[in-house]
Amino acid sequence: MGWQIPIITDDAHGRARIEDVPGEVLGAAMDKGEIAVVPGFQGVTRGGRITTLGRGGSDTSAVAVAAALECPCDIYTDVDGVYTTDPRIESRARRLEKVSYEEMLEMASLGAKVLQTRSVELAMAKQVPVRVLSSFIEPDADGVMPEKGGTLICDEEEIVEKRIVSGVTMSRDEARITLLGLSDRVDAPADVFTRLAEANVNVDMIVQSQARTAGTVNLTFTTGRRDAQRAAELMQAAQAQIGFEELRVDEDVAKVSVVGVGMRSHAGVAQTMFKALADKGVKFQAISTSEIKISVLIDAAYAELAVRALHSAYGLEAV
Repeated sequence: MGWQIPIITDDAHGRARIEDVPGEVLGAAMDKGEIAVVPGFQGVTRGGRITTLGRGGSDTSAVAVAAALECPCDIYTDVDGVYTTDPRIESRARRLEKVSYEEMLEMASLGAKVLQTRSVELAMAKQVPVRVLSSFIEPDADGVMPEKGGTLICDEEEIVEKRIVSGVTMSRDEARITLLGLSDRVDAPADVFTRLAEANVNVDMIVQSQARTAGTVNLTFTTGRRDAQRAAELMQAAQAQIGFEELRVDEDVAKVSVVGVGMRSHAGVAQTMFKALADKGVKFQAISTSEIKISVLIDAAYAELAVRALHSAYGLEAV
């Protein structure tokens, strides 16, 4: 069991985070030639209480154990690696041989379902190479699994040819909330986002625009769909204190993103993205960026069209 290793976690049962995995017990077993079968998704607090890790807990457990033993981590799942996009949306999607930790972290947080963000965060922090492989690959005649195949998630420095864009992701788990006629006083946005933060509502994209009424603005932000109702109720309950005229919630939206470490050193990535979307008549409602990704919020009806258009625009079918 997880407590026998032990996998030490904090005490947030149901979503506990791993704090430490002492390698002595596993190391001693391996020195004796024993094979350790370690269940994932669980651990124990320093006070001895059993915990569960929540979504992505099994992948995170595997990476944590690999880090403790200072060895690579192979994760077998229902896909044979990380693809340039979802093959169910774009049949020309290609499997990537290597992906940097940063790229995988962005992809995981933006809708790619190969690995959960927590496992990638831990792998990056501990510098654990992670290979994603299919559970359905067959061993050779001697019962040995192939060394190649799948996708290796590793440090950026190990990738010789850095692609400008490595992948296109799409998430329908988005909701757009707009406060119409919000007071234009300088502390109004801070009031809104402080209340959301205190309620543990994560906010992603933010857009502020001028409203028709003098002295007011329209403030739009996005959250995960599961948080939308709670965020809306929170805003509605504090309408008088915050000072806005109307609240609107739209869950019929999707976030489409392009990710690649090559964006750091190449110009024109945004231009290519916006032209590809414009050529297909896809309008975007919000934008967010980082060093290695650009995301746009669009009408959900155009999500798959946008993914295919961007995949083609960046030539990812030829990767």
